[in-house]
Amino acid sequence: MKLRKYLLVAAALISLGGTGAIASGKTGPLPAQPAAPSAQAGQGLNAAVTQQPEKTRRCVLDRKLVPTCGLLWGVAPGAFTGLSPGRALVNFERTTGRPADILHSYHRGDEVFPTAEEIAAVQQPRKRILFANWKVAWNTTWADVAAGGQDARIDRAAARFKAFPGTMFLALHHEPENDVRSGGGMTAEDYAAMFRHTVRRLRADGVTNVVFVLVYMAYEPWCEKDWFADLYPGDDVVDWIGMDPYLYARPGGYGYGDFSYLVDHTSNPAKWPGFYSWVTSEHGNKPLMVAEWGVYEHDPAEKAWIFSTVAQQLGRFPAIRALVYFDSPNAPKGDTRPDSSEPALSEFKKLAESGVFSVTL
Repeated sequence: MKLRKYLLVAAALISLGGTGAIASGKTGPLPAQPAAPSAQAGQGLNAAVTQQPEKTRRCVLDRKLVPTCGLLWGVAPGAFTGLSPGRALVNFERTTGRPADILHSYHRGDEVFPTAEEIAAVQQPRKRILFANWKVAWNTTWADVAAGGQDARIDRAAARFKAFPGTMFLALHHEPENDVRSGGGMTAEDYAAMFRHTVRRLRADGVTNVVFVLVYMAYEPWCEKDWFADLYPGDDVVDWIGMDPYLYARPGGYGYGDFSYLVDHTSNPAKWPGFYSWVTSEHGNKPLMVAEWGVYEHDPAEKAWIFSTVAQQLGRFPAIRALVYFDSPNAPKGDTRPDSSEPALSEFKKLAESGVFSVTL
């Protein structure tokens, strides 16, 4: 453990430009490092946009909530705990020492949202951005939504969105890959049609303060399916592309690795290039959000090391404009809390303090 602490201290002293293998101070074999994205990756975004804000430069948001420099810092707080979003957000910010730019919440069907608590949480004591996920087709199918069967549901939501004080992110049925079926109104094409119809209906209803996010699970076996490309509903209805990757702090297995592994892992480049590489190749004009990410607890020192690689390697992925952590003591596959151990919390706090997240909302 003393050796591990020494290595983590050494990692913090190494330039951010170092590779994961060098900057992490790891002495054992690392997971295979994906090739650094090409200089062209993400060039579809505004060329003036940079990840690392200059000391004299003020990072602000454009009308699609894309920062002119730097990244947005967010959280889905207290997931699977029963805590209200407001209380969970307060706990997360107090624990990690940094206010969040984004509050991620989840809704389905006819649930009334944004809720009063969500509205209050993104207004006080400082401004934040609400990022709501909505499963529009709850208790029905994507095909039904696309055919207009849930237009009344969409219209009711439109009225609430227009009354919302500010601009919000909205994901429509995040991680659709897990719910794709060969028929029954739940094919990949049905998903794309549902997404497209919902966006166009909301816009026709006069909604102008919603930024639409298509959030993929980004799990490699799904990405290799022959229907994967059919999920995409079109550039005109997608403002941001999101991904929900997770890591396991358990050496030797799938899902163990550094930040590069998290966002661009591939087991076989001939079949799948890695999610980041795919997005910047196929949809390079879209900003990318890591809409959920987390590290499952197994070994506290390994979890701390993984957190230490994020700031070191973010510069390799300029299309990423927001990181939203999934904070839960009992997520389906483990404990993702940043404070699950002292070593993990120490490294997570260092990441939170990074100047790259200095964006004025």
